[in-house]
Amino acid sequence: MASVMTERFGLGEHHVDGPPKDPYDLSACVAILPYDFFVCRRPCASNRDAQETWQRSGSTISKYFGIVLEAIFNMSGEYIQPPDMNNVHHTIRYNNRFFPYFQGCVSAIDGTHVSACVGSARADKFRGRKGDTTWNVLAACDFDLKFTYMLSGWEGSAHDARVLEHAISEPQNGFPFPPPGKYYLVDSGYANRGCFLAPYRGTNYHLRDRRRLGGDRKKEQFNYRHASLRNAIERTFGIWKRRFSILRSMHQFPLDKQAMIPVACAVLHNFIRMDPASVAQDHVSGDEDDDDASSEDDSVDADPDGVDVGESSSHLNISQDMDMGAFRDYVTNCIHEGSSG
Repeated sequence: MASVMTERFGLGEHHVDGPPKDPYDLSACVAILPYDFFVCRRPCASNRDAQETWQRSGSTISKYFGIVLEAIFNMSGEYIQPPDMNNVHHTIRYNNRFFPYFQGCVSAIDGTHVSACVGSARADKFRGRKGDTTWNVLAACDFDLKFTYMLSGWEGSAHDARVLEHAISEPQNGFPFPPPGKYYLVDSGYANRGCFLAPYRGTNYHLRDRRRLGGDRKKEQFNYRHASLRNAIERTFGIWKRRFSILRSMHQFPLDKQAMIPVACAVLHNFIRMDPASVAQDHVSGDEDDDDASSEDDSVDADPDGVDVGESSSHLNISQDMDMGAFRDYVTNCIHEGSSG
């Protein structure tokens, strides 16, 4: 990480007291400052703690932190990349609960709240649903639990749908629109339109309700599978927030730096997830909290609610002249027919 930031993202151009006497000084800065401020579990981890660790003044620590934060933030263009939208992800392709029904899905999108540290004059604007001051962060992730898009900088009082509308309406936000026939999964807080496929509102889909009698069985089946696949974004958020404690307890940085921190943590998250050992450790430690616990066999051959994955399924790609409501109804009927056959 230190070499990448130094050689390719301009970190080596910034020195507080002239060129470092020992190259290790810069590497240590890259390695330790993100840990001190982003990861450290101690609630008192702050500029003062870093002063004690580094034996430097508060202004020096603050300047280095800004340099490192900006360098990591600038890596987002390379380390937060849109998913492969031309191929079906193996999580969908080899699971009969999802294929061919969701073969056009490229990613999952949701909003989440991270801690904000603001003065009392601005607190109301940043106050989220739970009463805390927060930032509302919009993110997309793939089914490998890596971030593929992130927009940070909205106050906690903003509605998720408003943040998404801003993301897709302003070109400078760089939202990765999928090609025709592809779409994102979103929850019921977003509109079911455009390239966003939402569940039916007012319909149960939790595991404990799945076998119950009554209600609209077809819509329940759709919502259950939709939620199971969309759960990837919740799991990604869970790992991300557990790994970076600053997202739960922000320090008194300027607001522009606070808005950069979620993106910087997403860059570090994706960088860490490139290591298979780290992926396995996330699972072992329980950080990867998968609520998609089903009594069904998820294998391709054994799922009784699925269909043969070798069956032609191009008809389940959304067509140019079909709106998302009609497409959702069509997929719902296909799922119901598959499970009834």
